[in-house]
Amino acid sequence: MGSWVDGRGVLEVAGVEVPVEVAASYRARTRGLLGRDGIVGALLLTPASGVHTFGMRFAIDVAYLSRDFVVVDVCTLRPGRLGRPRLRARHVVEAEAGAMAGWGLRPGVRVRVGGARG
Repeated sequence: MGSWVDGRGVLEVAGVEVPVEVAASYRARTRGLLGRDGIVGALLLTPASGVHTFGMRFAIDVAYLSRDFVVVDVCTLRPGRLGRPRLRARHVVEAEAGAMAGWGLRPGVRVRVGGARG
């Protein structure tokens, strides 16, 4: 298994395939969704255990994933908020608010990410 690299892939959640952007470099993780008006699909931050929405233009759903891609927690953050880190989280998925419920993404669900490996 190679290390993660910035790029595009597919997030599979309970049979649903969602386009995902992978932010694996420090620079890409720091930039995240800042300055955007929205996102189609999701953004995977790896490694990461917490996020913030300072400077963001829209509310986001945040899923905290364990090392083996099991969802630890899901929450929604409005702009200007600091999400508290989850101790067992190794990866974070961000999407527009409301999207994750439609994908069936909830605590205990295992997700799979295809693509964006070095």
